[in-house]
Amino acid sequence: MPRPRASPLLLAAVAAAFAPSIEAFSPSSSSAVVENAAAFRSRSTRLQMGVGSAARRVRDSVLSKERNREDLKIGIAGFYDRSSKLWEDIWGEHMHHGYYVPEDRTDHIQAQIDMIDESLKWAGVPNEGEPGTPSKVVDVGCGIGGSSRHIARKYGASTKGITLSPYQAQRGNELASEQGLADQCEFRVADALDMPFHDEEFDLVWSFESGEHMPDKTKFVDELCRVVAPGGRIILVTWCHRDLEEGEESLTKKEEKLLAKINRAYYLPRWCSVDDYVKLLEERGAVGIKRDDWSYTIAPFWKAVIKSSLSLKSVVGLMKSGFSTIRGAYAMFLMLKGFNMGLIKFGMITCQKPEV
Repeated sequence: MPRPRASPLLLAAVAAAFAPSIEAFSPSSSSAVVENAAAFRSRSTRLQMGVGSAARRVRDSVLSKERNREDLKIGIAGFYDRSSKLWEDIWGEHMHHGYYVPEDRTDHIQAQIDMIDESLKWAGVPNEGEPGTPSKVVDVGCGIGGSSRHIARKYGASTKGITLSPYQAQRGNELASEQGLADQCEFRVADALDMPFHDEEFDLVWSFESGEHMPDKTKFVDELCRVVAPGGRIILVTWCHRDLEEGEESLTKKEEKLLAKINRAYYLPRWCSVDDYVKLLEERGAVGIKRDDWSYTIAPFWKAVIKSSLSLKSVVGLMKSGFSTIRGAYAMFLMLKGFNMGLIKFGMITCQKPEV
């Protein structure tokens, strides 16, 4: 069956529906975003009247039952096959949050690079040129390989990246060749729950904003622990829901409903907390476990992404990318809402496998 394409009328309705969300979640300092959104809404009023049902289709489509593992794999691969080029065109090769300390910084590309370096520093990875720097790295959920190539340059390391998206693997290898890193960086299609690597192959296992896609968190942690070498380090950075309070057995119905909407848009299974990850690592004998919540460091990122989505280039790109990408764009506001209400956390976790 051919993939549904986004019509200009549908896109206009979606963009007009976005605008109130921007006003609701953006602070007064983001007046330019609000003004742009209001202007766009004014221009599209007549279109909106005729295609209100299309906008409702986008909203309604983020509600669904949980998908099974194979459906998730197919959905994730297709979503990133269709959306990765648009992301690269607008934001470059790094498909993850930026590090906003101080929070008023405006160089968003550098903020993404800094997020890699600050995460390595936080995890205790030595600086380049110092003893103990990583030499063999796996990037689990590599996108188009931005982190892998940065780490390869930084440490002179050999890196291997895996993704479910054929487009991302191909593009990662193309960029490695263009940047003179083909001998250090390799990207392939593979499942993080069944990695095609030997036991204890890597001294750094890097998983940056991919854990949220894993339908079996226990198997995911098993694989991270399997491929890391004795004395090697795991760095896991992932979206999590908040830790449960004492006496709580689950999230609230309101919280679960919001996460279900996000799951539909981004092909996610059920969420877990940082506490859940820590328990899994402890059960597998990991040592030196360290955790943190870096939500405050990435707070300006979603507003910057939302602002960029209102540009003409983004609008045209969304039209070309199809309905699932438009749905993902709408879900940005749901993510921002989750961050603002303290439900969604930017979880930082690191640990080591014990020395033999």
